[in-house]
Amino acid sequence: MARHARKKSNSGVYHVIVRGANRQEIFHDEEDRIKFLDILQKYKTKSGLKFYAWCLMGNHVHLLVKEGSESISIVMKRIGVSYANYYNWKYKTTGHLFQDRFKSENVETVEYLLTVTRYIHQNPVKAGIVTKPHLWRCILGSDPHSAKVSPR
Repeated sequence: MARHARKKSNSGVYHVIVRGANRQEIFHDEEDRIKFLDILQKYKTKSGLKFYAWCLMGNHVHLLVKEGSESISIVMKRIGVSYANYYNWKYKTTGHLFQDRFKSENVETVEYLLTVTRYIHQNPVKAGIVTKPHLWRCILGSDPHSAKVSPR
């Protein structure tokens, strides 16, 4: 069955979810998370992408982004391919890292933007990893109050 075309957001803002294939871990250590954030920074600069919120979990990623000069589909493909190449090189594996293509929801109102932001920041709490969102460490082993890496 053919997949449906992604519906373009009028605002250019999307809640993007990328999952590991078969729910596999996509981040095993701090270096992996830093590499993913570096890749986000690279394509933010190249495409004018804007980040409003993000959460890197062990086997998936949530991003709240606004398109820049390139479509979200093109940018997410580049991000996914770049990280998968790094991952396959580092862990001496081959094949797909991510499950299907990325999922996205259009964010058309300020109210929904705030709802999605809360949802993204609450993700580690709902997963039972931390009790409060500010306790989640984007980078393993880092102090949540002194995060040094940011794709913003």
